[in-house]
Amino acid sequence: MIKSIKVMLVPNNKQKTKLFQYANTARFAYNWGLARENENHKLGNKFLSDNDLRKEFTQLKKTEGYRWLNDVSNNVTKQAIKDACDSYKKFFKGYSQYPRFKSKRKSKPSFYQDNCKIKLTNTHIKVEGFSSSKKKNKQKLNWIRLAESGRIPTDVKYSNPRISFDGMNWWISIGIEDNSVIQEPSNNGVGIDLGVKDLAICSDRDNPYKNINKTSKIKKIEKKRRRLQRQIS
Repeated sequence: MIKSIKVMLVPNNKQKTKLFQYANTARFAYNWGLARENENHKLGNKFLSDNDLRKEFTQLKKTEGYRWLNDVSNNVTKQAIKDACDSYKKFFKGYSQYPRFKSKRKSKPSFYQDNCKIKLTNTHIKVEGFSSSKKKNKQKLNWIRLAESGRIPTDVKYSNPRISFDGMNWWISIGIEDNSVIQEPSNNGVGIDLGVKDLAICSDRDNPYKNINKTSKIKKIEKKRRRLQRQIS
């Protein structure tokens, strides 16, 4: 079973700049992929796979004017293009409305992190590609502090890590494998016989459930209630 965990991040100013850079690049890649799908569809061609679009996007990054895309981890743009293709597929299968372009003003800034390369400690998360320098003081840029220590386990497999901004704070949402809540279903039936003397007799236990209204304590309370009601009358 996959359990989702969401924890707030506490980035410094340099890390905030990087986070917005990654989110804006992911939005650009998503809109570019959606535009290519729309253009291809209008020409009457077959659906473009995300693999073909990613190859085309790699060539785009080499052209003049788009080299800034290389400043962001390749996995961010790859997943954004895949998301655009998935939304296009869902529309044609009737699962969702026609996909819209992401607006810089209205859309929620977010981006994907590779689940194999993401690293977590009890207090920090490492974002891929913030700094490629091997110097220790530069490497600190990659590690963002978590607002809550120990919320995310460090010894499990992760799925679909996403970093997003809600207008005030940055968050990391991540799925983890959790087998603690899995229970084996039981097909054994239970027979219940309701009675007057006993409340119920069940087939899965030897002793019947006693009727609380037949106990001496309840009988004394009922007798007291009747006496008080007569006094009030």
